[in-house]
Order: sequence, then C-alpha cells, then structure tokens
Amino acid sequence: MTSTWTEPANTPLALLLLGQGTDPASERGVDCPGDLPAPSDPGLVARAAAAKAALGDRVFVLGHHYQRDEVIQFADVTGDSFKLAREAAARPAAEFIVFCGVHFMAESADILTTAAQKVVLPDLAAGCSMADMAVLGQVETAWEQFTDLGIQGDIVPVTYMNSSADIKGFVGRNGGVVCTSSNAERALTWAFEQGQKVFFLPDQHLGRNTAVLEMGFSLDDCVLYDPHKPNGGLTAEQLRDAKMILWRGHCSVHGRFTLDSVREVRERVPGVNVLVHPECRHEVVRAADQVGSTEYIIKALEAAPAGSAWAVGTELNLVRRMALAHPDKQIMFLDRAVCYCSTMNRIDLPHLVWALEELVAGRVPNQITVDEDTAKYARIALDQMLALP
Repeated sequence: MTSTWTEPANTPLALLLLGQGTDPASERGVDCPGDLPAPSDPGLVARAAAAKAALGDRVFVLGHHYQRDEVIQFADVTGDSFKLAREAAARPAAEFIVFCGVHFMAESADILTTAAQKVVLPDLAAGCSMADMAVLGQVETAWEQFTDLGIQGDIVPVTYMNSSADIKGFVGRNGGVVCTSSNAERALTWAFEQGQKVFFLPDQHLGRNTAVLEMGFSLDDCVLYDPHKPNGGLTAEQLRDAKMILWRGHCSVHGRFTLDSVREVRERVPGVNVLVHPECRHEVVRAADQVGSTEYIIKALEAAPAGSAWAVGTELNLVRRMALAHPDKQIMFLDRAVCYCSTMNRIDLPHLVWALEELVAGRVPNQITVDEDTAKYARIALDQMLALP
C-alpha cells in the first residue's frame, strides 16, 4: 500500500523553513534557527558500513528516535534517551559507545557505563536547548532562596532526564530523583511522599501537565520560577503556598505546537486523533486525544487500526518515519509550521562517518566524560528513578 505521508511543501502556508522565518505566537526561544543540513552523499553510506564492520563488537551505536534516517540505519539500537543509556550500560564489552543523540544523553551514558568504556558524540554542537535552560549556578541560587525562606527542607528536587549531568548531580545531592516522560507521575508521587513540595527541572510543561492532569493538582498549585528575574519573579507567599515550583524551561520543538494547531487539523481532517508529547503546552495537551512519551507515541501508532487518521505533536523525523512505516494509516505532523530539532539534526552521516573512521584509526574523537563527583551524585538520582515502584 502506498503511504499517505505528504512531505510539507515549501510554501508560506505549509512550512516555516528552518532559518527562514519566525512565529511571533511561539514561546520565546522556540524559533527555528539555522539550516537543516542537506542529505548526505550516498558514497558515505559505504564508508560508514566499512568503518562499523572494521570495529565489529568494539563499537555500539545508539540512535535516538529523532535522528535522521541516514543515521538511524547504522544504529544497533534505537530508542528514547533513557532507553539508550540503559542499553549502553548493558553492553560492557563494547569499548566505544557512539551516541547519535544530544549532549545530555551522552553524559547519561557515560554515567551508567563502566570506566573502561568511552562515549563518543559525533558532533559536540549537538546540545539541547531545554537542558541548557537550567544552569547549575542559577539552580543553586534558587535553592539558597528556598533555604532563606525556610522552605528548602520541605522541597524535593525532581529533574527530567533532559537535563545536564550537573543538574542530575544537584538533584542527587539533595535527595531527589530523575524522571522520564513515561514515569513522571511515579517520580512525583515518590517525591511527595518525601516532602511537601517539588522543585521540577527543567521542563515546566512536563511538570505542570503531570501534576495537574495526572495527579489532580490545580494550576494554582503550580508556580513558574524564572531564573532571569529577582527571586524567580515570585513572592515569598507564592513560594510558600506552591506545591509545584516549575523551572522556566521548555522544549524548542514541542513548544511550537499551539491550540490553533489542534483546532486547524480537526477542521481539516474529520475524525482525526490528536496524539502529543507531554512536553507540549498545557492547553495543547488538554485538547489532545492522547498524550504520551516518544515510546508511547510509537506504540500507539503501531496499534492503531488501519484507516485511522493521526495528527502527531512531536519531532518531525519520527513522525515521518512512522508515517512511512504504516502506509495503511493517515499519519501527519500536527502543525503545518514545521520545526525540526535543529540540535538533534547536527548528527548527520558525515559526522558519524568521521567519528567511526577516527575510531578505526585509533583516535577517540569527541569523548564525553562526566567528572567523578558529579557522576556519583547523578547516579544516585538515576538509581532512585530505577528503584521507583
């Protein structure tokens, strides 16, 4: 059966090209800067295959779901960030872990693997705008403020997997836990068993959506801490009354989806199912039919009946891949204003070929290492997550 996927066209109505426009309705920081690199020279495929074959079992290649197909084809395992880190930890015989993802993911892999293994990120510019929104010094300043107010003892820090090793280490030092988009409710339930408040980093939307839609809190129970404003832009009374203190961070891709996106697709495609990631804004998640992590989205689309229509609010590479894999279903991108994850797309085939060929030559490029003290406390927070009921 022929796929129903329609590639977004280069028209003002259909596609906001990377670097060629902005959306004034978007949250600050969710424009699409830069150009998506052109598809790789097909000759690089043979070089990547040859280098990977030469390395054999010495190398283990991980590919995040948001990577481009030209990279995914060389991944030994695909998955979300935490699944990939665990897969790396489960391969102690692999001398090199080549992580086709972004920086915080490679850090987590380094924390969870052995000291003898080396984690390689093919392009060091592959960062994460959300993770970068929570800087350790700013977080420590907020924590000092909570201490001065006398509420720090009531607060349990929880950080999303999409955070730097420094932030995971901070959380581990202060009795907190790491969470993923699929176990955020379990992590918050545990946190509220330890204390009266949660300090949630760095994604405000995942924290708010989980607390309000899954745990029964009200929006009034949540306050937004802005590190760029004095005292986070909050009064002492607001901080004392809050149950959820949310860090002002967000995903630059998922933050683009709006309530208008949902309304437009429902008008255009009668009977469409709207499926979104919990990193989307609260009003978008409320308007959707289903909400879930990347793995949830994949399983939901796989299980969907033939002939059903789905508008999916997550990164475009994954949506396209699912549409092409399930031609019996109408799978489309939720918003006509398309935005790739520009940092995830830094990992292209030329960078992967270079990294693999460097390893073949006996050189270790772009090794990601986390210092021993940070890794120790980050591991405590990660282990606490693994111990959740």
